[in-house]
Amino acid sequence: MTADEARPASSRRAFSGSFLAVDVETWPELGGDQEIVRHRGAAGVLPILPTGEALLVRQFRPAIRRTITEIPAGILDVDGEDALTCAGRELFEETGHRHETIEFLGGYYPSAGSTDEYVHLFLARAAADPEGPPEDGITLVHEPLERMVEAARAGRIRDAKTALALLMAAARPPFV
Repeated sequence: MTADEARPASSRRAFSGSFLAVDVETWPELGGDQEIVRHRGAAGVLPILPTGEALLVRQFRPAIRRTITEIPAGILDVDGEDALTCAGRELFEETGHRHETIEFLGGYYPSAGSTDEYVHLFLARAAADPEGPPEDGITLVHEPLERMVEAARAGRIRDAKTALALLMAAARPPFV
């Protein structure tokens, strides 16, 4: 089957929420019904401070029922906003820091077998001093970039977007 031919025999919306929906699609050549999560997409940003430290956020995530450390990120939920603008907005909202420069790192599908969600990843040189407070419920974490990259390489970073952003940044020419 080619991409041009890839169409379900039927599709119905089973659920519609504020940022995702679930469609049940019938694909006879794949054995029947598939539950597909439709997602607006997201953007994440790995901010690097002038000290060379990564600026990360620590927050509780209800879905996994634990607090984890990750890069600032958010859903593309502002009409007309592109991924780069979303990344800059999320950096400021979550950390109080603005970016001085920001560039595209890459992106990925977190679970292509069940969702069309795509996460855009960026690398930013963040301002040394915040212009505002971190978002409620967030604790800022300053860690040497090299230490965080090593943690990602060792499998100690549990958040996929954070691990991938760290590894992608490490594969580039020096940023700081």
